[in-house]
Amino acid sequence: MAVFVAKSDGTSEAFVAAKLRSSLKRAGATPEVAEQIERTVEKELYSGITTTEIYRRAFAHLRGHKHFAAARYSLKRAVLDFGPSGFPFEAFIAELFRAEGYHAIIDQIIQGACVEHEVDVVLSDKKPTNLNKKKDTAITYVEAKFHNTLGLKTDLKTVLYVKARIDDIRAKNPEKEIRGLVVTNTKFTERAVQYASCAGLDLLGWEYPPKGNLYDRIDVARLYPITALTTLSKGEKVALLNDKKVLCSDISADSEVLQQIGVRGKRANSVLEEVGALCVPGKDI
Repeated sequence: MAVFVAKSDGTSEAFVAAKLRSSLKRAGATPEVAEQIERTVEKELYSGITTTEIYRRAFAHLRGHKHFAAARYSLKRAVLDFGPSGFPFEAFIAELFRAEGYHAIIDQIIQGACVEHEVDVVLSDKKPTNLNKKKDTAITYVEAKFHNTLGLKTDLKTVLYVKARIDDIRAKNPEKEIRGLVVTNTKFTERAVQYASCAGLDLLGWEYPPKGNLYDRIDVARLYPITALTTLSKGEKVALLNDKKVLCSDISADSEVLQQIGVRGKRANSVLEEVGALCVPGKDI
């Protein structure tokens, strides 16, 4: 008999063991560990259990095996913590694209044919000298849509107004190659995806597109927030965030930052070991 799980968007679906195993392996668990945790969690299921509760139980078991794998598994919720931390999602997206080799600037006012537009992130393949002059490089104007609840989705209304904004900017700059991109830390509605595909607007969500989505790109760049670290307490993470230390790289680049929040000795070594395993691009973990 199938056990139905309550999803964060208010709907329900039958529990699928393969999906849980896949997410655990994606985070870095070995096939054996993923299967072991899946069997353990499956024994604890009950009708109406939430996806958040399943995540909590799987995370606890995974953390007992490998800290870095648990941190990767918790990445989605770590990004959600940008809201309470006050760290702008658009700044994180800009850092991600910079890690991929783009030039990125945030919070720009761009003149369209009809009105000015507030743009979260402006991307180009190389450093521009003037965003309002003709260049031999494409420009992408990014709307960074942050949600602090897993069940919220970026809908058709958002992609409609972004498309209108891009059209107005293109009308002002017909000689330039201009693209529009909507980035969200959750999901898009089906109608938003359908319209964007038809209208030529690019979308980047947590699981969209299936390959090269936001999770994949963060993981490849290893641009993990300190909120993903399992070796730090909540209070220690808050102290780092208050000191404007947001990314794992902020810890690895400053050897004294942990000492300043009272993390020393073996605990500091454990944190730095997790940072090294989780946040170093190109390292095989």
